[in-house]
Amino acid sequence: MLPLVALFIAAFAFGTTEFVIAGVLPQVAGGLGVSIPTAGYLVSGYACGIAIGGPLLALATKTISRKTLLIGLAIAFTIGQAACALAPDFTSMLLLRIAVAVAHGAYFGVAMVVAVGLVPEDKRGMAVAVILSGLTVSNVIGVPAGTAIGNLWGWRATFWVMGALGVAAIATMLALLPRTAGSSNSPASLSHEVRVLGRQQVWTSLILMLMLMIGQFGLFTYITPTLLEVTGLEESLVPWVLLLNGVGATIGVFLGGKLADWKLMPSLITMLFLQALMLGVIYAVSPYPVPMVVAIVIWGGLNFAIGAPIQTRILAWTADASNLASSLIPSGFNVGIALAASLGAAMLNAGYGYRSLPVAGALAMLVAVAVAVASQVWEGRSRVAPPLPAAAE
Repeated sequence: MLPLVALFIAAFAFGTTEFVIAGVLPQVAGGLGVSIPTAGYLVSGYACGIAIGGPLLALATKTISRKTLLIGLAIAFTIGQAACALAPDFTSMLLLRIAVAVAHGAYFGVAMVVAVGLVPEDKRGMAVAVILSGLTVSNVIGVPAGTAIGNLWGWRATFWVMGALGVAAIATMLALLPRTAGSSNSPASLSHEVRVLGRQQVWTSLILMLMLMIGQFGLFTYITPTLLEVTGLEESLVPWVLLLNGVGATIGVFLGGKLADWKLMPSLITMLFLQALMLGVIYAVSPYPVPMVVAIVIWGGLNFAIGAPIQTRILAWTADASNLASSLIPSGFNVGIALAASLGAAMLNAGYGYRSLPVAGALAMLVAVAVAVASQVWEGRSRVAPPLPAAAE
């Protein structure tokens, strides 16, 4: 379990630096002399770095020892935070954020593979959940703390603290990760890496991931105006609702890990259907504060409970060539987030109100249910077992 703790700390660090920028965006914009909308490119630039650079870096470094690579990525993160704290202008800040994001994308892909290799087969889902929880806990603790630090001592102090967190991640991985972590997987050829993406369990899981992001971020991107304008909450209460949502997500990620280890596909299909129902409930209760808050918390828990079995399934079916596929997990999530936010914006610009967003999410989840059922039936008929990890040379 201790090696997983080391991987969790680094995941927490990467997750915090990705999301904390939203909390200090006005200060960053003022400090770098740009408008807040322009500073918003620091968010989209980071997402692009994960989505595009992460898989490329994972492929370029597939022959490097996994422990060495993970520590190297944490070192890049730490140096990147210090450089961001010293950034003299917006352009350098943007380029530094993109560079850190490339390391972020590669880190989560490699860490997932290493994590499942550190535990018995029946604990893979929980190992994935531990890494995923780094993201949820970063939202519950890291982002509010980083924002508070920025408000007290300025946004550059936030990045110095992120750098210190990177040092802690490096130290724990050096101390706790076994030297042989990830060594059971020998590097596969690029052609084999690409071929495993053709397995229906892999590409259908990636479709499920995109649908999940539409169900989650189509609404979550606009959750604050929805709570203010539709539900009628006071602005001072919105951060508390988001905190409760984050707590629900943290509980959900471990529940999803347990279910993935128990009965992966039946659990996944059931949760996808429940999420479709939950989004329908959000549409129905959105004008009523107390039911809406309860629904938002349950919805947040289901979002991350669903993510764990999807990722566990991808890792299980790409065990013989995991570099590219695992790096596509964070890449797919970020593409899905961008797609969901754009879809939401298009719906709002077309004149549909905020209440339309959970309806679109419910439809996406029903599509996911259909894809998951078809995938399971297809898998049952083919009677093909997941591949074994490629033996190290």
